[in-house]
Amino acid sequence: MSDAVLSARTALVTGASSGIGWETARLLAGHGATVLVHARTAAEAEYAVARLVEAGVRRDQLVELAADFTRLAEVAVLAGTVVKHYLALDLLVNNAAAMAPERCTLTDDGNEVSLQVNFLAAHLLAKLLRAPLSAAGDARIVNVSSSLHRTASMNWSDPHRVKKYSRVAAYAQSQLALTMATADMAPADAGITAVSLNPGQCATALLPLYGRTGAPAVEGAEAVVQLCLPETVVVNGAYYEGGSVAQTAPAAQEERSLKRLAKLADQLVDQAA
Repeated sequence: MSDAVLSARTALVTGASSGIGWETARLLAGHGATVLVHARTAAEAEYAVARLVEAGVRRDQLVELAADFTRLAEVAVLAGTVVKHYLALDLLVNNAAAMAPERCTLTDDGNEVSLQVNFLAAHLLAKLLRAPLSAAGDARIVNVSSSLHRTASMNWSDPHRVKKYSRVAAYAQSQLALTMATADMAPADAGITAVSLNPGQCATALLPLYGRTGAPAVEGAEAVVQLCLPETVVVNGAYYEGGSVAQTAPAAQEERSLKRLAKLADQLVDQAA
């Protein structure tokens, strides 16, 4: 890939150490973008960048960033680093995701781990990076969700599912929340467009939740990157599947539920501050 449609643009890709995230970083760099490569640890970020360079990406297009999303304080530090060094951020790809464990597990912040990693971290990043995203003029936020969000329901009385836990239900709820919150990440007059998508069933660490076989991660990344390209016209707040706008879970269309989620997310993030 040698086109430069994203030259002079900066993209932050979370969860870029492997799978769809790593391939997304590679493809965005191939389109000319400067890519902020996020991983859980500094060592993982450095290794991801080294592999990208081996794959043909120019080293000066890559910046490694580390933050453990099971700690919201590290998410805030990551955002602060981006704000300090980049006046404008053109793309935020919220790709980081964790499989819910067999037993209900709470982070030190008090949140169910997949809800925090898959949703609350993205919610917090979108808020803390609002200034550089708005400064870009036509920034996009792309949330990597899942078809499993359609099977989910928000457990409003017990969002961490402490009383009745299922790893699939917890993971699906985290992806429902991410899909529901997409439009809220791009408020009117902010100059930001936000979309979510199902990247398809790919052979990543999350595959056991879906089945035994999956497409190469690069296929999921291609779907992500397509929504990042300026020539791709997207609908703010929409959910994409197979390159087209697709039906979401009903909750994602309910104004009352959307407002309730925004309030809950702020409460859960503020409690950790």
